[in-house]
Amino acid sequence: MPPRLRSVLSAVLIALSCLLVPFGALAAWASYGLTDTGRYVTAMAPLASDPDVREAVAETVGDGILREVDQRMDVRPMRGSVAPFVHDAVRSFTQTRAFRLAWDTGNRVTHDAVLRALREEDPAEEAYERPVTVDFAPVTAQVKQQLAHDHVPLAARIPVEHTAVPVLPAREVAQLRKGFHVLEVAGFWLPVAAMVFAVAGIALAVHRRRAIVATALGAALGGALLGLALAVGRSLTLAGLPADAPHPAAGAIYDALTGTLRTVAWLLLGLGLAVALTAWLTRYLRLPRPARRRRGSAVPAPAPAPEPTRARV
Repeated sequence: MPPRLRSVLSAVLIALSCLLVPFGALAAWASYGLTDTGRYVTAMAPLASDPDVREAVAETVGDGILREVDQRMDVRPMRGSVAPFVHDAVRSFTQTRAFRLAWDTGNRVTHDAVLRALREEDPAEEAYERPVTVDFAPVTAQVKQQLAHDHVPLAARIPVEHTAVPVLPAREVAQLRKGFHVLEVAGFWLPVAAMVFAVAGIALAVHRRRAIVATALGAALGGALLGLALAVGRSLTLAGLPADAPHPAAGAIYDALTGTLRTVAWLLLGLGLAVALTAWLTRYLRLPRPARRRRGSAVPAPAPAPEPTRARV
């Protein structure tokens, strides 16, 4: 193959590899990170101790309790005086071990329900019109058991009711299901394609050292773009929330979910720069090689010095 054609093919393959790096990392993170219940629950578990998340939970649960009381009892004139005590009680509950248990169990139950709906393959149209609902009775049962174990008064009288709570509207299920199947395929093949293109591009290159430097710099650039995309996505996500939504808690949840992807972005940036710098330095720090002798050529031995002649008398 002519050297010019090899250089062109090598440049194309390396460019494709560098272009696929951020997309491959994003697809692999979404496919193997977000869709794994264990990893999802592990990523969300520290948020049970986050002050912003606990405050958002206290406000949401407290308002829900007050609305339930308003529907069942005519105590609306007392709402203003009762509301602070209700919110303080819920806020105190968010600092207990029972709340952390409920947080983990609720995330696991919700994630399992959404994942089953996305992986469901039912050709019937009515299957696409059902919203995703979650029964939080197991969460209530575990919280009740934990409170009874901690000898909380009246914990045994907490009712455990099976109630279907919608977590995903029906109109979004079909769209997310199609994208989910594409994501599962892309999460595997995009990183593999990026690696194959990089290896093939370096192997075809006429100057492989330059190809390695270009590939490493492209990977570093992909990591930087991925980190920038995460920052922009965070700003857009928080800007799209309603004005009364708990923005600090939403930001903490976004950071927890994308923590692994941010680590990957920094690894791509640091590793790419390190490889490029190493390949560049080795070009100028090479030790001089000893001169090779040609086969069959021997260095002629020095001729012996002639003996001095004595003068005759």
